Amino acid sequence: MSKSKEIKFSLLYRDMWQSSGKYQPRVDQLKQIAPVIVDMGCFARVETNGGAFEQVNLLYGENPNVAVREFVKPFNQAGILTHMLDRGLNGLRMFPVPADVRKLMYKVKHAQGVDITRIFDGLNDPRNVIPSIKYAKEGGMTAQASLCITHSPIHTVEYYINLAQQFIDAGADEICLKDMAGIGRPYSVGQIIKGIRERNKDIIIDYHGHSGPGFSVASMLEAAKNGVDIIDVAMEPLSWGMVHPDVITIQAMLKDAGFKVAEINMDAYMEARRLTQTFIDDFLGYFIDPSNKIMTSLLVGCGLPGGMMGSMMADLKGMHGAINMALRQNNKPEVTLNNLVVQLFNEIEYIWPMLGYPPLVTPFSQYVKNIALMNIFSMAKGEPRFSTIDKDSWNMILGKTGKVPGPIAPEIVEIAKKQGLEFYDGDPQAPYPDELEKYRAEMRENKWDFGEDNEELFEFAMHDRQYRDYKSGIAKERFNKDLEAAKAKANAPVVVERPIVEVPRIDVDKVLEKHPNATPLHAPAKGQLVWEYDVVDASLPPAEGTPVNEGDNVCFVQAYYGLEPVKSPIKGKIMTTFFKQGDKVNKGEILAFVE
Repeated sequence: MSKSKEIKFSLLYRDMWQSSGKYQPRVDQLKQIAPVIVDMGCFARVETNGGAFEQVNLLYGENPNVAVREFVKPFNQAGILTHMLDRGLNGLRMFPVPADVRKLMYKVKHAQGVDITRIFDGLNDPRNVIPSIKYAKEGGMTAQASLCITHSPIHTVEYYINLAQQFIDAGADEICLKDMAGIGRPYSVGQIIKGIRERNKDIIIDYHGHSGPGFSVASMLEAAKNGVDIIDVAMEPLSWGMVHPDVITIQAMLKDAGFKVAEINMDAYMEARRLTQTFIDDFLGYFIDPSNKIMTSLLVGCGLPGGMMGSMMADLKGMHGAINMALRQNNKPEVTLNNLVVQLFNEIEYIWPMLGYPPLVTPFSQYVKNIALMNIFSMAKGEPRFSTIDKDSWNMILGKTGKVPGPIAPEIVEIAKKQGLEFYDGDPQAPYPDELEKYRAEMRENKWDFGEDNEELFEFAMHDRQYRDYKSGIAKERFNKDLEAAKAKANAPVVVERPIVEVPRIDVDKVLEKHPNATPLHAPAKGQLVWEYDVVDASLPPAEGTPVNEGDNVCFVQAYYGLEPVKSPIKGKIMTTFFKQGDKVNKGEILAFVE
């Protein structure tokens, strides 16, 4: 590839925040920063929105459609292309979306001024991506299809070249290598791009790589040498760590290598940097996890996305006491938290091939990690691996969310057979019929405005629970309480405690002494506990002895991206609960036991 080739930069202003913490800038802050990003003069594209962006606005109690229109306007006027992130079958949320809502999404986003949609599927299943390519083009948008990059015996260079060709043959205008954990090996990244380029001289190719394990800068140079057109970058004060490399470093590297790159207006860069820091100082910094500012080579082995490291540690801390209690009961030595980290990484490495090598990206990275953690707990109790698998993880295994790349291990197939579970090889969209008419009827009944270009109808159909909270005012009340609590915690006096000693929030040992076979229900995310969805403060947890069926919603956790249900993995009775309505819980904490 000629080194005189021009390589353009895309600023991931939305993803920078999502990889750093809980919230995104408000619309007033977006209106401040957008003209300054334009003045930097080095970006051909800016990522403006996506699932977390829109749900976060709803959690603020603000209108995400206003935020999108206001943010993209200056870029549209300056001729800078805007792009969004969507999850194919899942649209802008974590679970499947009816086809009519998916189709409407692209029409709405095009009308709002978003030019390009980056479509990805966590399993790389073309059946979940190709319909969105068609819907995006019909809606007037540029369809960029993504390859979720991971490292396994199945995910070879040829695998990705062939996958890209399927997307291109289906009408994709562009291809993105979405290296969500940053574990793509630089040489292989270059060879994937080279192979795609040899077959498709004119296709636009974008490389997106997180900094986590440290490969991304080398990968970007290899991508440039082999024909990439666009490279995604970040900027201070949010670059590096689990985010993305800074535009200054990548621009200097490529310039030195002889590529044609845009100059950076450093006065504007420093102003954008200053403004972003003011947003952090205003309130966003209260919700930024400091661990996400740190790179770690541990990600090379386990392959988990960098953004999961903080939540993974919360999971381990929440389970540490229960695992040690089980070990004591079985006359086995207890483990330290560091031992548990190593065990979890080893368990993920062990079970990942057995689960068919699903790419470790949301939500499938969470499913693999959850199965691994429950395996460790089961084995501590003297039970076999895969004794407890949650319903969402089973859906992945059974093919209900798409086809995993590799074969499922025979022992897992046998477990499914014994439980009467059936594997599904049909269209993943089929179980989710159209729903727009249902939402239209409810909006008419509530006398809600459908919005310009049906954008309010779309938002309601995509995020119905969060939208109802936004309309009722509950969302804004929750956010204000969340912010007050975060400020109080940040301003509280520093108490020096003895290191390593952890004070458990719940007495799991006491429960397990009485009920050694009890199954814990863990918080799927960090957020606010909701026992009953429609009641904000007064709802009581279910009484001890309340019967539940497998898959029943026991409670919910209001996370930054939306409401996460907590489902019972077994049929049984509630044995005990530990939190009241509205309590803050960490991901992985035990909320209750079922036996």
